[in-house]
Amino acid sequence: MKKAFLYIILIGAAVLCLMPIVWMLSSSLMANGQSNVYPPRFLPDKFTLVQYKNLFSRLNIVKYFFNSVIVSVGVTIVSLFINSMAGYAFAKYRFSGEKSLFKLLLSFMIVPAQVTMLPLFLMLKYMGLINTYMAIVIPGMASVFGIFLIRQYLLAIPDSLIEAAKMDGANDFQIYFTLILPLAKPILITLAIFTFMGTWNDFLWPLIVMTNDSMYTLPVALANLMGEHNQDTELMMAGSVVTIIPVVLVFLSLQKYYIKGIMLGGVKG
Repeated sequence: MKKAFLYIILIGAAVLCLMPIVWMLSSSLMANGQSNVYPPRFLPDKFTLVQYKNLFSRLNIVKYFFNSVIVSVGVTIVSLFINSMAGYAFAKYRFSGEKSLFKLLLSFMIVPAQVTMLPLFLMLKYMGLINTYMAIVIPGMASVFGIFLIRQYLLAIPDSLIEAAKMDGANDFQIYFTLILPLAKPILITLAIFTFMGTWNDFLWPLIVMTNDSMYTLPVALANLMGEHNQDTELMMAGSVVTIIPVVLVFLSLQKYYIKGIMLGGVKG
């Protein structure tokens, strides 16, 4: 009875979580005005793809989609490289003030991101990078969370492996590239998923640094759609479906590495 009750609670929670997604998908397949009713309708009277046709023909959604791809992939690749090097240094190198520096780094995790947006914007403005993709890539190059996550994972790698590689004549970069990165594959993929999803779904920072609408990412473009077409709920839902598809595909294709990285990081960290 306890097990059955637990399953009922879990299924109910899952249904509640899935209801908005089901309504979003269903609304994207409705004709104009059908979704603006109460109580919400979860099935259209007639399935239609007109909203998706309008999305691609009227709103140039392909351009915004590729903008998001460029930014998200760029931030993910650069951040993995820098975070992995920093995490490796904190995990395996011993230098004066190492622990104090790491504690100072962790203390910045409590600082809200909104606090740093104004000085960061001014720095990028002085560098002439406003309204460029680099204005999004540079702030995402490294994160305290990414460094911490990789450091905790790499602490479990025996120092004897690194010493053996040094005895074989490998230099520091060779050890990092040929030994550490393959061993850290699960946690790197986990961090890649976090970074890609966070960058793909980010709305506030791209809205601040992008002034040219041709360089908008998908979340910003959808927000403008809401302002210009207040009654086009179905069109906005079609845009939302297009936005979440890449994130879902990335997670489903890498979920086994994600789960493995989280479990190993939690046990060994």
